[in-house]
Amino acid sequence: MKPVKVGLLGLGTVGTGVVRIVEGHQEDLSSQVGSPVVIERIAVKNSGKTRSVAVDQGKLTEDPWDVIRDPEIDVIVEVMGGIDETKSYILEALERGKHIVTANKDLMALHGAEILAKAQEKQCDVFYEASVAGGIPIIRTLIEGFSSDRILKIMGIVNGTTNYILSKMSQEGASYEDVLEEAQKLGYAEADPTSDVKGLDAARKMAILGTLGFRSNIELKDVSVRGISQVTKEDITYAKRLGYEMKLLGIADRQDDHFSISVQPTMVRKGHPIAAVNGVFNAVYVYGEAVGETMFYGAGAGEMPTATSVVADLMAVIKNLRLGVNGLKAIVPYKPKKLKTDEQISYKNFILLHVDDKAGVLAKITQVFAEFGVSLESVVQQPNEHNPEAEIIIVTHQANKASMDKVLQHFEGLDVIRRIKSVYRVEG
Repeated sequence: MKPVKVGLLGLGTVGTGVVRIVEGHQEDLSSQVGSPVVIERIAVKNSGKTRSVAVDQGKLTEDPWDVIRDPEIDVIVEVMGGIDETKSYILEALERGKHIVTANKDLMALHGAEILAKAQEKQCDVFYEASVAGGIPIIRTLIEGFSSDRILKIMGIVNGTTNYILSKMSQEGASYEDVLEEAQKLGYAEADPTSDVKGLDAARKMAILGTLGFRSNIELKDVSVRGISQVTKEDITYAKRLGYEMKLLGIADRQDDHFSISVQPTMVRKGHPIAAVNGVFNAVYVYGEAVGETMFYGAGAGEMPTATSVVADLMAVIKNLRLGVNGLKAIVPYKPKKLKTDEQISYKNFILLHVDDKAGVLAKITQVFAEFGVSLESVVQQPNEHNPEAEIIIVTHQANKASMDKVLQHFEGLDVIRRIKSVYRVEG
């Protein structure tokens, strides 16, 4: 059969990995799809740049439109990044009947609904496995593996940079600032780490997972986001004493067809499998109504793990081409979006308070919890030779967010409380 011709937008880290796999595994790939797979044209920023992978210079162009408008190309693989301009390339490619494979989480989180609708209109495939967790096949699993189940909760470590930072802080007792600097030197964190440490990268991924898991159009604005920049080594020390590990978790859960999606530093019980995921690795825990608990673990970034997911999507597109079923597997959200209110969002809380060291303080504090209907699992006063104030650690039972917000607001005006040092969600 005639070769399937692919246009590649971007030849950075992931694009290079895609070329390596397609060129190096040609026999295996051809045996799967029944024809050669050829990278026909590649859009790059600088065609004269020295590269770590051998490519035919005649295939390079600095104009992405040369790739989009090439009538010989069947599939566009987008690994260049960007949002608005890239969106215009993707929509035009779909308009021309070309299938899309992308690793672009930002694009799919912000414009996924529009892109998928256009793909459905043109009966084209749009696959984006690599956009969420690198080499972990979580998107295909949500679409196909859980197609007969009802997903109740998705909980994930979906950002390797923040997991590396929190893991090092836990293992070595180092400060956030010191570990961030080390992560930047090692290349795990960008020179501007804002998207990672503020939780924005993870929020985009959770918007994608929530949309797929709940079949509703979850937008980035629907995700409550809090990053890790305020996490201190003292917070992690207290968490470990109580039997928890600190993780930046994306959490999407469903109750009676109402959803909540958040990204926040979370204390995870050490017995929970996700608590043992360290370094730059990712993990996604999925709870299905029928199947129960499952977890998917692996490399969340990097040239070859991410490229593996991209090429797997490419193979799926070509197989659909052979069967004549392109555009039939897209998950277009069909359920109405019903976000939980603060009264419906419920979880356990860790609170660290600095208070006056005198009699009656604890009674005043517990009275506030009782007033707003929040029950307590444990209350511990920790001695701290470096702090003349008393430190009180409280772990609540499940409490709704509205009630906890009222408790914390009331604490701000309580004269015996010097400061609310830390507040974290507790899981597991």
